[in-house]
Amino acid sequence: MVTVQHLKRTEGYKAWLRYDRIQDQTWLSENKKWLSSITLLETSPIIESAKRELVGAFSGLNGQKPTVYTEHPKMPTVVLTTIDRLDKTFAFSLHDDGYIIQTKDYNGTSSIIIAGKTDKGVLYGSFHLLRFIQTRTNLNDLDQIENPKNRLRMMNQWDNMDGSIERGYAGSSIFYENNTITKEKERIKDYARLLSSIGINGISINNVNVHKVETKLITEKWLPEVAEMATIFRQYGIKTFLSINYASPIELGGLLTADPLDSEVRAWWKEKAVEIYRYIPDFGGVVVKADSEHRPGPFTYERNHADGANMLAEAFAPFQGIVIWRCFVYNCMQDWRDRKTDRAKAAYDHFKPLDGQFHKNVLLQIKNGPMDFQVREAVSPLFGAMSDTNQMLELQITQEYTGQQRHVCYLLPQWKEILEFETFAKGEGSPIKRIVAGSTFNNELSGITAVSNIGDDSNWTGHQLAQANLFGYGRLVWNPDLSVEEITNEWVRVTFGNDSEVIQKVTTILFESWPIYESYTSPLGVGWMVNPDHHYGPNVDGYEYSVWGTYHYADCYGIGVDRTVKTGTGYTEQYFKENRDLYESLDTCPDDLLLFFHHVPYTHKLQSGKSVIQHIYDTHFEGVEQAIHLKEQWVSLMTKIDSERYDNVLQRLEEQIEHAKEWRDIINTYFFRKSGIKDEKQRKIY
Repeated sequence: MVTVQHLKRTEGYKAWLRYDRIQDQTWLSENKKWLSSITLLETSPIIESAKRELVGAFSGLNGQKPTVYTEHPKMPTVVLTTIDRLDKTFAFSLHDDGYIIQTKDYNGTSSIIIAGKTDKGVLYGSFHLLRFIQTRTNLNDLDQIENPKNRLRMMNQWDNMDGSIERGYAGSSIFYENNTITKEKERIKDYARLLSSIGINGISINNVNVHKVETKLITEKWLPEVAEMATIFRQYGIKTFLSINYASPIELGGLLTADPLDSEVRAWWKEKAVEIYRYIPDFGGVVVKADSEHRPGPFTYERNHADGANMLAEAFAPFQGIVIWRCFVYNCMQDWRDRKTDRAKAAYDHFKPLDGQFHKNVLLQIKNGPMDFQVREAVSPLFGAMSDTNQMLELQITQEYTGQQRHVCYLLPQWKEILEFETFAKGEGSPIKRIVAGSTFNNELSGITAVSNIGDDSNWTGHQLAQANLFGYGRLVWNPDLSVEEITNEWVRVTFGNDSEVIQKVTTILFESWPIYESYTSPLGVGWMVNPDHHYGPNVDGYEYSVWGTYHYADCYGIGVDRTVKTGTGYTEQYFKENRDLYESLDTCPDDLLLFFHHVPYTHKLQSGKSVIQHIYDTHFEGVEQAIHLKEQWVSLMTKIDSERYDNVLQRLEEQIEHAKEWRDIINTYFFRKSGIKDEKQRKIY
């Protein structure tokens, strides 16, 4: 087993928290004075974390350990404090996690003030100052006020206690091994640092599919060790959550039922909540996957999801605990011959009628699309449809359907599109980013969560460039108004330095990667052409006759799923009128979602002027050429990137090229044989 101390010396392990000695003498001559001392006007475990980060960073960046004061010295210094102690006028402009960073005179001496509304703001501000330093911003005239747009900024770990990670592509769990909680907590602490540096304030530490062993995490056997992990995350401003098994009263309590209206069941959960909070007083709450993919839930007892969620909400409410209830609920036992039943409709059909029935500490967790984190799918119509219910967006950082961290696929542009999507829930001006921020309907609870992409690989994410998705997620969730360009530029510079060629080429690789991956995989929003179960690699009919209900309906005439009201499943009716009309019509439906909403002939002309079949051929050939170009751009940086990270990305890009060829040949051959229509450019199709 590789020790954490050894891993800390690897380039990949440092991720974006890189505090290498500054070589830019021009910048250093202007700013070195700020790296010599830190002043703590007050302290707490979280402010101590901020101090440790700054001391370690300044030591590495400047080559000299800074002095730490508890009273302001008569010299330039970085001051850490909460805003009430400094200037109460700012308190009205800051949220609980907000902060200011200002260069100003304080006690007659020039200072950089990092002041938070709370100690968490001080920590976030300290990491922001370090980003300023890493990107060589001049520190002599700082004036930054920051408030997060989303209250809950969360990470979902799909880790199992046997050490495996469901949909994990970067090694094994850093939390569990051999059905125990790991004794190696140092790496968990480093993960907490990474998350805190991008503003994450909540984490659920086990898989939403809660198996037998993980069910026991809420028992006295494991709660003391869960509390140890919660202490680590607490020091970095992060609340700990657990995914729970809805059938726990049966499996742990010996009851004969988990009926949410049963008095014994309700009493059992209330006692369990008391027990959990005895060990973890600031426990965030629970994540629940119920009645989906064979997980237990209230449907077993002919109850609805409001009944199930509210029963738990009552148990956790006395402790300000949150019940995060996933809306990924559908009847998976679908007959492939039935073209009217549509899995995409399920979440809306189950939850829309329950609007206004959930308790105020219930937060509905809605996947970005109605299917399952595809490379391209429509946005879930459930966003904005429930004006009296707390709503939370769920994204997937781990690349289950987007190359599994063996292909580079930068997801930030996709997430930005989702957040900017106009729902028309309250007319124009109702994008998803405002709904999940709580501002559209004045929700008491709101936020964004995502499935993590880290494991115990030496560089955390398997593919070095996949770190950009983790970093970008946190920065975008903190402020969805940031541009993809701003966030990307920031990540490249804090990760690879400030060389202009490196910045330009790595940025280009990232920006081109999602369209490239889409081009050689699933065309025009149809999705799902993957091998069942593990979801890696092309298999056009992999799910075509499956009970899981993910079909493309390709025959010798055409392809696509008819989800229109007029002739199909009626799914488009779930959107507000403007989007319903947009998707319902072949004339206005965007090309990139055409096959998600319509079944069309292969000869159907896209808005681009190409036929559907020619688009399939062209994009799959072009995708391979573009993947080759990604490698060429990376190879040109060989002398400017350390060998460890260079070799990691090079090996992954070489695999991506070979795999893109496999996608190209299988997809093109399938549709050539299915349609009988030749490629206009007469390229080789088998």
